[in-house]
Amino acid sequence: MPWVEPAAMFVAVWMIYAADRLLDARGPTLSEGLEERHRFHHAHRNGFLSVIGLAALALIYLLRRIDARALYLYALLATLLGVWMLLIHARGRDSQRLPKEIAVGLFFPAAVFIPTVAREPALRVALLPVAVLFAGVCALNCLLLYAWEHPEDRSDRSGAHITTRWAVGHLGTLAAVLVVAAGVLAAMRQSGPALACGLSVGLLWGLHRMRRRVGAVHLRAAADLVLLTPLLWLRW
Repeated sequence: MPWVEPAAMFVAVWMIYAADRLLDARGPTLSEGLEERHRFHHAHRNGFLSVIGLAALALIYLLRRIDARALYLYALLATLLGVWMLLIHARGRDSQRLPKEIAVGLFFPAAVFIPTVAREPALRVALLPVAVLFAGVCALNCLLLYAWEHPEDRSDRSGAHITTRWAVGHLGTLAAVLVVAAGVLAAMRQSGPALACGLSVGLLWGLHRMRRRVGAVHLRAAADLVLLTPLLWLRW
């Protein structure tokens, strides 16, 4: 059933996102610097925990129907992600946190490509360049969100990891490198995925230029929406 892996990943990603927000906002009081989405999750904590429990049951049902080869890779990825989240949240909100924005650029693309490379191992090398490109786009998405939500957060005492601070200070360069890489891959092979990634980067940068004229909630929603550009090539 080709819909099983996407459905399982959708459920799993939502559970991780919700759990991460709840862990960020844990404790009797909300710390300064948390965004509205953290406060929303905190205010509806019991509801989110209930839905996470139901989602876990649905995920178990879906996992039992996933190809065994893909399930093995997903288990390895889930283990690494679990360790990563443990390290992030065990350190506490007041300590310098690990680079969560860049981690998303590693874990999410890996989950996206697992079903294909599990069934067709011969494609692993061929898909590696576009997978790396997609990872860069996902990381740029998260870095832009961080930059928009922390416009003055650039000092060593900001709490952000040094790699996050460096990347936020070079967003234009990172975006340009991704666009060039997309163009090179489009000229060589895999034009659909490469062009989709390049278009997403261009739209993300357009949102960055408009960030002061768009509300925070709409800006964040639009930043995720522009990652749906592969749908333009789906029919082919």
